[in-house]
Amino acid sequence: MQTIPYKTYLDESELPECWYNLRADMAKKPAPLLVPATGKPCTEADLAPVFCEELIRQELDDKTPLFKIPKQIRDFYRMFRPSPLVRAYFLEEALGTPAKIYYKFEGNNTSGSHKLNSAVAQAYYAKAQGLKGVTTETGAGQWGTALSMACAFFGLDCHVFMVKCSYEQKPFRREVMRTYGADVTPSPSMTTDVGRLINAEHPGTTGSLGCAISEAVESAVKTPGYRYVLGSVLNQVLLHQSIIGLEARAAFKKLGTKPDVIIGCAGGGSNLGGLIAPFMGEKLRGEADYRFVAVEPASCPSLTRGKYAYDYCDTGRICPLAKMYTIGADYIPSASHAGGLRFHGMSSTISELYDQGLMEAVSVKQTDVFAAAQQFARTEGILPAPESSHAIRAAIDEALKCKAEGREETILFGLTGTGYFDMTAYQAFNDGKMTDFVPSDADIAASLEKLPKVVGA
Repeated sequence: MQTIPYKTYLDESELPECWYNLRADMAKKPAPLLVPATGKPCTEADLAPVFCEELIRQELDDKTPLFKIPKQIRDFYRMFRPSPLVRAYFLEEALGTPAKIYYKFEGNNTSGSHKLNSAVAQAYYAKAQGLKGVTTETGAGQWGTALSMACAFFGLDCHVFMVKCSYEQKPFRREVMRTYGADVTPSPSMTTDVGRLINAEHPGTTGSLGCAISEAVESAVKTPGYRYVLGSVLNQVLLHQSIIGLEARAAFKKLGTKPDVIIGCAGGGSNLGGLIAPFMGEKLRGEADYRFVAVEPASCPSLTRGKYAYDYCDTGRICPLAKMYTIGADYIPSASHAGGLRFHGMSSTISELYDQGLMEAVSVKQTDVFAAAQQFARTEGILPAPESSHAIRAAIDEALKCKAEGREETILFGLTGTGYFDMTAYQAFNDGKMTDFVPSDADIAASLEKLPKVVGA
């Protein structure tokens, strides 16, 4: 079997100089964030108490195609970028498929995931604004880990509200955050008004990203010199993550080929949006065509079973309203779900693209996800993050379909990070104790009944 070295295909001199704003090429733009009290689109003034000034400008700008990456951020990126684009020869051989499988590996940094791409940008802008610190939420812990690392680099305080079941299931990620100097609180907690309210309404709850977001926003607004930062969902995050797709596209051009199908795991949309951005831009401009597949957990199926509507991004209902595919801000995934991607809604940008029929979506059960993770680890030598393994599952299924149909295809998927801090979940799978949770139609309907009423939406 012919093999090639594990490598980037790009060198440091080819590190992108700009982020790409996919919204600039969308004829129909994502719907704007709305102020809950008025139902009117959010302005910079509305968002100023919550977000950093430059990040607000990036969030609201859907016309500027390219944003220059500041020198300090590019210098930081050089620690781990360009990230490797790898041909999965051993996985191909194990599957016996004629398909060519590539993955863009974002786990080759200390935080272990793609989240660092946006964490360093958001920490940089917070520091440039003269802030003392930031607050945030984290689910599986990848975002909290990345942000704590970035804040340590720029000398910022970092307060993280971690979903309670993950706080308990993933102590090593929690301790990495603390090692970088972050203060980590299990959510919902009794330290915020909204946390106390959620605990009263849902006694014994194991938490959700929606809960943790509410607490982080409240904490930021009430603490002088702090702002809130978010690791997914928002347009600014997809902008920063576009560096993934920009590098992948450049690497494929050097190889003289292109992918036919691009697959990404989908929770809030940060990795998926970043991976597909420049390729989707080509599709929108009529320059090339690709299939795009979003892969989400069956336990939190916003795209495949949700409703495209305005909803709160947080359970406490203190954040702006976003139009997205959602299963309701009140929805809390089962504590038995260990695969990450626990958010109740999807990025407005991804949601609009999906609603226009420009991409596909599938949901997968977590035991199938971990089976794919195990196969990948045994063939490719990397223990993948559970989140990444959703994309691996779909990539394997696509490759096997190529085998059954006797056709060649080039597959690209996003390997968003490593799973070395997720061993409790791997242990449950290896011991045969992992179970699948799939919400009933009634569960989702009950949550969707509480969607806010937005006039004209």
